[in-house]
Amino acid sequence: MITYYAVYTGLLLAAFLGRSGRKLRAGLYWVVLFGLLMFSALRFEVGCDWVGYLINFWSVEGRNYEFDLTSQNPGYWELIALLHDYGLSYQWLNIATSAIFFLGLHALARRQPNPLTFLVLTFPILIINMPMSAIKQAAAIGFLCFAYVAFIDRRLVFYVGWILLGAAFHSSVLIFLLFIPFVRGEFNRRSLLLGLLLAAPGAYALLQTEGAEIAASRYIDSGLDAAGAAFRLGILTLSGAFFLWALAPAWRRQFPADYKLVWISSWMMVGFFSLFFVSSVIGDRFGYYLIPIQAMIFARIPYLHLGDSRKFYAFVPYAALTLVFVVWTQISWIFDVCYTPYRFGFG
Repeated sequence: MITYYAVYTGLLLAAFLGRSGRKLRAGLYWVVLFGLLMFSALRFEVGCDWVGYLINFWSVEGRNYEFDLTSQNPGYWELIALLHDYGLSYQWLNIATSAIFFLGLHALARRQPNPLTFLVLTFPILIINMPMSAIKQAAAIGFLCFAYVAFIDRRLVFYVGWILLGAAFHSSVLIFLLFIPFVRGEFNRRSLLLGLLLAAPGAYALLQTEGAEIAASRYIDSGLDAAGAAFRLGILTLSGAFFLWALAPAWRRQFPADYKLVWISSWMMVGFFSLFFVSSVIGDRFGYYLIPIQAMIFARIPYLHLGDSRKFYAFVPYAALTLVFVVWTQISWIFDVCYTPYRFGFG
């Protein structure tokens, strides 16, 4: 556990030092990006799904797999088959999925006034839970970050393409096809209705898949709860509500290019909390897709014209994330089982 606290403390220190100047901040950004990639990719027997993914990896060895677009997570299985073809070990699967995740995160970070703080703010929840444990969804989040960039640039074909690539690793990311009408259009009643009409067939097809049946049996019918879901969904919901209540007017004036993406995502943050009452696991899993937007909101606060309240508003995200991080690591038995002790390197 000390390792995680040391890393987080180092990240907070880097964010503080980065305020000294653009050149220092740029240098620290690359150090932090590479360091977090290595921390995630080269972990050994760390993460709740380590054994499960190891079983997946060895199940492909020596078998002639031919995956098509209708199979469950074809990109994930093709990646494993490719690693076997080159004689690479299981840990290269973690390296590959972490690389996808951090490349996507980097693409979105570059669009921020302060990319360093954006990275730092993703560590306590997103990085520890995704590329360090749920590697299929981590890869999907990496592709989704590229899709977010395409959304900002109003490049519809690229947006859809990145979403489909993400769905090859975790089909749940298909929910973001709901954003299609808004890539080039405005957020109004007409585009909202069109979005719902376009999303309905895809949502129905997704619900008919084997993956949806498995998710329902595991997470709804079983009564399982996600450890810390109430904290993570709570802070996500409050983030979206805070943007809509206090930040949206200033954001629209100063950063019109990505205002639409953040505004729609904030409404999703607020709405996703309702999933907690159906299944904390499902609500929690969908919430991770919006944490990059949450980090955008938090990292952008110091640059918004908010009057005398700006310093306080800028401090609150760090305090809230630190509180969630400390409480989670101290009271969660799952954290002890899955993440401690942290070990680095190849076995």
